[in-house]
Amino acid sequence: MGVPAPSAGVYGISVAAELTGLTERSLRLYERHGLLNPARTAGGTRRFSQDDLRRARRIAELMADGVNLAGIGKILGLERDTDGLRDDITSLRADNTALRADNIALRADRTRPADRDLDTTRRSRRSDAAGRPDQRSRPG
Repeated sequence: MGVPAPSAGVYGISVAAELTGLTERSLRLYERHGLLNPARTAGGTRRFSQDDLRRARRIAELMADGVNLAGIGKILGLERDTDGLRDDITSLRADNTALRADNIALRADRTRPADRDLDTTRRSRRSDAAGRPDQRSRPG
């Protein structure tokens, strides 16, 4: 049996209270206001995860700073959004780096002598049966 995932609900409310230094009443209040959402067993018992405990500690920090519960909800939402945007930026930077490398490789391929020979072959195919260049290939 391995270590549970950070999002797996494994702690009852009394253990969660002890691990966070909060009261069971506070944890229930945070849940009632939608700030925490612990998993539930089939019998309805709350099961807090490591992620829930981390969030409860963050809520306690914000409460200590004088932020009310509604403000805490907004702050936590903004922090979640910011984390998502950071992940997106990291992904986009990696994609951009890969595209730049592809662009450099494509430009290098275009300047090779074999490509010039292909361009000459393409131009000769455009001429019509009489040996005259196709109308589209002549400058306007």
